Amino acid sequence: MLTSPLSPLFAEASYLTNGYLDTVIDWLPGLGSIRLRDMPTFIRTTDPDDVMLSYLLDVIEQAQRASAIIINTFDALEHKVLDAFSSLLPPVYSIGPLHQQLSHIQEDDDSKTIGANLWKEEPECLDWLESKVPNSVVYVNFGSITVMTDEQLIEFAWGLANSSMTFLWVIRPDLVAGNQLWFHPSL
Repeated sequence: MLTSPLSPLFAEASYLTNGYLDTVIDWLPGLGSIRLRDMPTFIRTTDPDDVMLSYLLDVIEQAQRASAIIINTFDALEHKVLDAFSSLLPPVYSIGPLHQQLSHIQEDDDSKTIGANLWKEEPECLDWLESKVPNSVVYVNFGSITVMTDEQLIEFAWGLANSSMTFLWVIRPDLVAGNQLWFHPSL
C-alpha cells in the first residue's frame, strides 16, 4: 500500500477531510473493494514517522523472512485473505479460534493463567445478557488497539442512545486517546 498511488497519505493532511478517504481500493489481495477510510488509522497517518506505521513495516519485513506464519483465525472465515497471503508470504497456517482450544487443555496451575482476553473479564455482563431476549441486544466492542477522540466517543454514545436499542458496550480504560474516561464505567 505504501508504494501505491494512495499512499503515503502524509503528503497532504487535507486528504483526511476532503472526501479522499472515500476512494475505493480494489487492488489489495483478498480484500475486494473497500474504502480507504476502512483501513486502520495508522495506515492513514499524516506523519511519515508514525510509530505504528514503522512497526507495521517492520513486521511485514520480518514476516517475509519467516519460515511460516500462524494466525488466530479459521479458513472458512477469511479464506480469500488467507489465500492471498499464500502468494505473498511464507506458508500461512490458520489455527483459530484459539480461545475455543482452551477447553481441550488439561487443567493445571499453569493453564489457569491462560485466557483469550487482554483485559479483565466481567462475568456479570454475561448474566445481564442472558436475562435479555435473544437477538435484542446490540454488542459494541472496538477491540484492543482502537483509540478515538472524546468527540468520536460522544457521537457514538449518542448514536447508541438514539437507536433506542438495548446495548452492551465494552469500553476499555484507554479507548479515548490521551484522556481518562470522563464518565463512570458502570454507566
